[in-house]
Amino acid sequence: MIGSMRRAWRPRLLAGIALSGGVLLAVVLILAVPALAFAASRGAAVSSSFIHPGTISTVASTVPRNGDVNPYGVVVVPRSAGDLVQGDVLVSNFNNSKNLQGTGTTIVQISPSGQRHLFARIIASALPGACPGGIGLTTALTIISGNWVIVGSLPTTDGTSATVQSGCLIVLNSMGHVVETFSGNGINGPWDMTSIDRPNKSELFVTNVLNGIPGSNGRVVNKGTILRIDLNVAGSMPSIESITTIGSGFSERTDPAALIIGPTGVGLSANGTLYVADSLNNRIAAIPNALDRTTTAFTGKDISVNGALNDPLGLTMAPNGDILTVNGNDGNLVETKPSGAQVATVALDTTGSPPGAGTLFGLAVVPGGSGVYFVDDGSNTLNLLSL
Repeated sequence: MIGSMRRAWRPRLLAGIALSGGVLLAVVLILAVPALAFAASRGAAVSSSFIHPGTISTVASTVPRNGDVNPYGVVVVPRSAGDLVQGDVLVSNFNNSKNLQGTGTTIVQISPSGQRHLFARIIASALPGACPGGIGLTTALTIISGNWVIVGSLPTTDGTSATVQSGCLIVLNSMGHVVETFSGNGINGPWDMTSIDRPNKSELFVTNVLNGIPGSNGRVVNKGTILRIDLNVAGSMPSIESITTIGSGFSERTDPAALIIGPTGVGLSANGTLYVADSLNNRIAAIPNALDRTTTAFTGKDISVNGALNDPLGLTMAPNGDILTVNGNDGNLVETKPSGAQVATVALDTTGSPPGAGTLFGLAVVPGGSGVYFVDDGSNTLNLLSL
């Protein structure tokens, strides 16, 4: 289409050469301005997107020795401390070796070169605090000031929604040892999470997908929440200062294949807007003033609905301020402007029928912006889209 438009302009400009004086100048100006505007807008569109079709490679398997599968959470280590190595990637596993959902107990650490080792194996009976239901590590995975690793647990006993319980947030030190848990007070099925460090405190933004789920039998329940958890990190361990519900009424339901479908990925922009992947409504929502608001924004403002979105799950922010989401239904990565314009789509997983169905969850931008890390549940691997 672009080539044909260029061909259409050229004969008209050449035809103007036969005209004389001011007529020729007028024709050239009239015809050249749209052509230049088109070229300029086309160049802007290309330069404004962060992602583009690049090289996709497998970094490493995410399966540790105990056989845990179904990688969900992804976070890049921001600084070296203890067993944490700057630039390595932590990945949490949601299923055990029998592929039962909500029973995975491991976090693996993978270097950019593909070396993998076990960062933590979390034992329910050895937890230093409450975590109703036990261990089933979700996409909720982050690292905060002080090199504390925090991961969400949404556990089951048999891999089905019939036995799902509220779980908790689990805090580990840089050596991979659990030091405390956060539970209750609105923490109910923590599904995904992002965070920001501020002077003497960190703030967690957590999606919760189990409110109203028990007894719902697969019906959609509009009770999903987004919590902001303010942590004091000045002491020997993080402690909760306050918990505020900044989003509520999000759609959620149980699902035989995915266990739970509800608000998943979250990403915080530089201006304090929190973006949420509202999976069931196939949209990206925005919660303004997420850092300081004291009331709920309910389900937020529609930023982008449908289009290339197809069950958005994992979400992260691109270096240019755009929103990156991965689809649960077709294996695509989608880039969306804060204005709502969907500017790029890249196929990350083309296997299966339909392609990429149910394979993508957590993702993270490579430090320096040279690519995007993403996990693939179908192959149980950490992968890299090099840009």
